[in-house]
Amino acid sequence: MSRDLSKSKPVQPDLEKFKNNPKTAYLAKTYSELADEESKQLILSEMKRILSQEDEVPNEETSNEIILEVRAGAGGDEALIFAKELALMYTNYATKQGWQISQVDNLSYEIKGKDVYKRLRFETGVHRVQRVPETEKMGRVHTSTASVAILPIRKKATIEIRPSDIEIETSRSGGAGGQNVNKVETAVRIIHKPTGIDVRSTAQRSQLKNREMAMSILTAKLERLKEEEEAAKYSADRKSQIGTADRSEKIRTYNILQDRITDHRVKESWHNIERIMEGEIEPILEIMEKYGEKSKV
Repeated sequence: MSRDLSKSKPVQPDLEKFKNNPKTAYLAKTYSELADEESKQLILSEMKRILSQEDEVPNEETSNEIILEVRAGAGGDEALIFAKELALMYTNYATKQGWQISQVDNLSYEIKGKDVYKRLRFETGVHRVQRVPETEKMGRVHTSTASVAILPIRKKATIEIRPSDIEIETSRSGGAGGQNVNKVETAVRIIHKPTGIDVRSTAQRSQLKNREMAMSILTAKLERLKEEEEAAKYSADRKSQIGTADRSEKIRTYNILQDRITDHRVKESWHNIERIMEGEIEPILEIMEKYGEKSKV
């Protein structure tokens, strides 16, 4: 007896990949609520179209150029010390990988190398340290924080910056001890007036090069801001993912007294902090990559 294929029940698609993508999450929710099959198929086609377009855009996971930015958070001088230690940890790791590193400004670096963004992307967020500072006479444990941002530099920008939205300032690049290593104003600061974001580039020898670098950093920051806003809209549909890549998210604690580093997203801990802070972070990155891939399934 032959089957009438025209009356077969449509195969139900796996909605997880649509639910976990901010660009299709709202359509996946609508799809689940509909009873009319014809309407559901139209929505399914639209979700597939959106994801196929996304696949055509160069995957930022393969980006071979990033900006690493570390900023001191709560904790005063101790926070600044911790921020410098984190920056050294990442730059030591980058050196071990054979990546190119150039300082942009203070604790901001441009790093180039194969799969650099893919390896470091889950480091974005708030890092917390718990220890007794050297200046602490009573032996009390202090908690300090520093924020880390890993910003991929895309060859093709996805956001447009209007000239009227930015303000550009120039100054002399300062050297060690406050000396002016340049007699001309090569350092560049760009302020994005709508968001208040400001970036600086001081390490390049010409104002033009610093300006180009500052614009690249500003573009990367605005793209990240847009992504964070998109993710926040659909946070309920992204519970399976490691995190939103929001730098306000507290991701990791470095407990010096207990010689333990704990990542709160994956509930994993590592010991031998001294070696890790010297740049031996491969075991941590491997676990983060593992959980990152699992979140896509």
